[in-house]
Amino acid sequence: MATAATFAAPSALAQPSAQPAPAAASQPAAARSGHVNVAGAAIHYQVHGDLRSGRTPLLVLHGAFMSGDSMAPLITPLAPARPVIAIDARGHGRSGGVDGPLSYDRMADDAAAVLADLGIEKADLLGYSMGGSTAVALAIRHPGKVGKQVILSGTSTLDGWYPEVLAGIAKLTPEVFVGSPIDTEYRRLSPTPEKFARLVANIKALDATPFGWSDARIRAIPGRTMVIIGDADGVTLDHAIALFKLRGGGDVTAATQGFLTEAPKARLAILPATSHIGIMAEAPAIAAMVTAFLDDKAPPPPAF
Repeated sequence: MATAATFAAPSALAQPSAQPAPAAASQPAAARSGHVNVAGAAIHYQVHGDLRSGRTPLLVLHGAFMSGDSMAPLITPLAPARPVIAIDARGHGRSGGVDGPLSYDRMADDAAAVLADLGIEKADLLGYSMGGSTAVALAIRHPGKVGKQVILSGTSTLDGWYPEVLAGIAKLTPEVFVGSPIDTEYRRLSPTPEKFARLVANIKALDATPFGWSDARIRAIPGRTMVIIGDADGVTLDHAIALFKLRGGGDVTAATQGFLTEAPKARLAILPATSHIGIMAEAPAIAAMVTAFLDDKAPPPPAF
């Protein structure tokens, strides 16, 4: 899914506050970066922290039209506690492969290839928007490589998005992005800066192609899952709740006893007054929730 639901309305691109900020000095220094050649594309990665630390690495997967640099607001607070690997998806950022079509299966396999090249046996996942759906695909296609998953404003099916969002994405043109941070960052980072129009076409095709997995396959994903959306997100509330339940949320026993004595299998966070783009402005709150989730911390008991 395109990174921002408000891109469904071309006028939104004229509102700087409604766009992801370009990479800035807050981007954490990468201890290591490189490319992995996968199926005709050179997939760029950056590593923050020590992969030999003994902590499970966190693989961060960005949204459409973005790059690993764009995820700095979440990487910065999460990296001190664990190694973080950020990938530029096929055709995005510093990665090649813009000429070929995009699919969640293909991007999941790209991510798995990067993990293999880095010698990572298992990683936790955090995927935003398009990256969230890629994280689900990665967990289904490569379950042995996946630990916990954070699905941030992402879906496990195309119809998890409001139909109006999909209709708006279908109307996008390269001209809509001219002069925007998305256009500027693509041209700054891409090995093929002249091919932005092709990326737009690829994203439109991706968002017009039905995808999804059976309830049984979603339930069978190993590890714990956290689903996070905004209450004004492009992702429907019904879909987020359904995904939460499929991953083990909605435990009646826990609900009826009134408190939790251990870390739950699934967590759900719906942030108030928060849109699909606006959720990235909530990085401090999200990082705190994600840290507790990745550390398997049970909610603290009340002080009474």
